[in-house]
Amino acid sequence: MYWTLELASYLEDAPWPATRDELIDYAERTGAPFEVLENLKALEDDGEPYEGIEEIWPDYPTADDDFYYEDE
Repeated sequence: MYWTLELASYLEDAPWPATRDELIDYAERTGAPFEVLENLKALEDDGEPYEGIEEIWPDYPTADDDFYYEDE
């Protein structure tokens, strides 16, 4: 399983909190790429909802992150 900013961007507007199955359904309905669906299917499914993309991809950049080329 791997994530990139482009792949994660398909889940930015997902209905958080959401279970794995809800995220898969959302990704399918919105036309997310195959890689997003594969990553979601690889997630652990314990029935508990994920609160946000940060729980799926802990390295997801937030507004607090310092970007080197932020002004460009």
